[in-house]
Amino acid sequence: MNLILMGLPGAGKGTQAEKVVAKYGVPHISTGDMFRAAIKDGTELGLRAKAFMDEGNLVPDEVTVGIVEERLSKDDCQKGFLLDGFPRTVAQASALEEILKSLDRQLDHVLYIKVPEEDLFKRLTGRWICPECGATYHEIYNPPKVQGKCDKDGSDLTQRKDDKPDTVKKRIDVNMEQTQPLVDFYSEKGYLRNINGQKDIQDVFEDIDQLLKGSHQ
Repeated sequence: MNLILMGLPGAGKGTQAEKVVAKYGVPHISTGDMFRAAIKDGTELGLRAKAFMDEGNLVPDEVTVGIVEERLSKDDCQKGFLLDGFPRTVAQASALEEILKSLDRQLDHVLYIKVPEEDLFKRLTGRWICPECGATYHEIYNPPKVQGKCDKDGSDLTQRKDDKPDTVKKRIDVNMEQTQPLVDFYSEKGYLRNINGQKDIQDVFEDIDQLLKGSHQ
């Protein structure tokens, strides 16, 4: 079962990835993990990626695609994989098609967890943290007993910079801009499966599970 998981920040992609991997036993392959493994193993491509990263530059497509190809060729991917964070562009998506063709495989599904922008905004800006004990709260899903105060030690709760409204809005906008061409690409190819991410976590997984079971009976 060869899968790609897509979703904007706050859509719950990480949680669903864990559930799919636990149930179906395919490796969860994120770009960051791939880079770290290639660097740790000292592969030629890993060292090239490290050189770009150390300079604070983006790793070029040819290196990223090469690392993906190395990773998908490994034994643990024989029964399938769940790609997360790759591809990020249509050029990378086209390169992935070529990689899979060379491995005599193809994608089964591109799971796109859809949540309206205003809901993502609420999810991401509602998070507050205790600077003393690290406890996390959410205005909607896990509010403190006293607004603005930690339940455990009474400290004033703070918000991370990347959870502040302006930053969140920018993150969502940038990600939407990046994601839409991929959504169009995979929709045309017939791989895209829209998943309603507004439901309860377990209900979202059940929808994914039904889809995956249906395609592997």
